[in-house]
Amino acid sequence: MVADALIPWLLDSDPALRWQVERDLLHEPPEVWEATRARVATEGFGARLLALQDPDGQWAGGAFFPAGHDFSPTADGQPWTATTWTLNTLREWGLDAAALRGTAELLAKNSRWEYEDLPYWGGEVDCCINAWTVENGLWLGADVTGIVEWFVAHRLPDGGWNCEWVEGSARSSFHSTLNSLKGLLAYDLATGGTEATRAARRAGEEYLLRRGLFRRLSTGEPVAPWVDRFVYPFRWLYSVLNAADYFRRSALGDGVPPDPRMAAAIERIRAARQPDGTWPQGRPLAGEVWFEVDVPEGEPSKWLTLYGTRVLDWWGS
Repeated sequence: MVADALIPWLLDSDPALRWQVERDLLHEPPEVWEATRARVATEGFGARLLALQDPDGQWAGGAFFPAGHDFSPTADGQPWTATTWTLNTLREWGLDAAALRGTAELLAKNSRWEYEDLPYWGGEVDCCINAWTVENGLWLGADVTGIVEWFVAHRLPDGGWNCEWVEGSARSSFHSTLNSLKGLLAYDLATGGTEATRAARRAGEEYLLRRGLFRRLSTGEPVAPWVDRFVYPFRWLYSVLNAADYFRRSALGDGVPPDPRMAAAIERIRAARQPDGTWPQGRPLAGEVWFEVDVPEGEPSKWLTLYGTRVLDWWGS
């Protein structure tokens, strides 16, 4: 439960964050949070991103990277300004798809993946990119059935997915599996799913749950330091907080209780909470952004406090 002293702090925020606080932490009636959510299209962060859309339906002139991007290795990180990243952000902020009416058609006509110039709504070979395309396509009304079927066909023998499968990897990745699961969950929630998509999602979830969301199956040790790297925006990065919020949504959608195998991961989330009830911002992924949407590293993050609190509330309920 959110501490009373934090409520004014959390509510004093952009509509993209505030409506989720109202719905998930304060349990306000729908007429309250839906009114706030509607403001995402006309105020603050959401309106700023909408205004940056190109006439051809893209952002920054590219599908996954800005037009003219130099693919030479650099320490500056990946830019986060192109079409897919911007759509991910707007969707996660709860923007009404009506504000992007016609965008699906424009992208079908004008946007191609940097990988082999493939058509936007057909996806490509990267699990994470395909998962985001499924989520964005369902949101905007594009036909992404082919990509959903691709996920069923490309699940690895151990249950999950790995974006490096094209390089021959036969072992699943925590990052790729979580992002793939998000795409399948969106499909199942929007359409009811199929026997094949539900089975694939269950297998991917089992891959993470058998590992307690953060352990190596072989040794029981944490798979890497990034399991506790809590940073907003999440982008593609795996953490136990990112994973736990997925399992919260999955369990609520399926009408099942939390899986007890998550207990140790939940304690890691709880341990990161500060005495005042907030979670501090971690070290963000480097790269160009349109504008900042959260605080610098080390400062109390309203976004992470939303995520952390609602995960703990769900677990405790």
